[in-house]
Amino acid sequence: MSPRRIPALAIVADVVAVVVFAAIGRMSHAESDDLLGLLGTAAPFLIGLAAMWATPLVRAHPVGARAALTVWAGTVVIGLLVRAGITWSLPPSFVAVTAVALAVLLLGWRALSAVVSVRARAHTVR
Repeated sequence: MSPRRIPALAIVADVVAVVVFAAIGRMSHAESDDLLGLLGTAAPFLIGLAAMWATPLVRAHPVGARAALTVWAGTVVIGLLVRAGITWSLPPSFVAVTAVALAVLLLGWRALSAVVSVRARAHTVR
């Protein structure tokens, strides 16, 4: 795969992860399934994600461990702060669920990518 395609695929995977997080949250609370509602729920976290993608560390090595932790932490913190500013509410249970769910989604695809990459390299060496 072309090194130029990796950042593009990584940002798409991150956006999909955040939208999936928002969709699952909306479904678990029996909220409507309209597109505007989904985007409204995802927006604070997409803002956090965009802020993290603006950092040189994430753009330079988007699938690396440091970038993964940076994207996850920044998306969670900024997303929660933006959401709290909009809703004037930030229940501790929501903070915990957000942190764990986004860790699974944002770190998970990177871990899976690393495993596939290592296996592909090992298979090529044979």
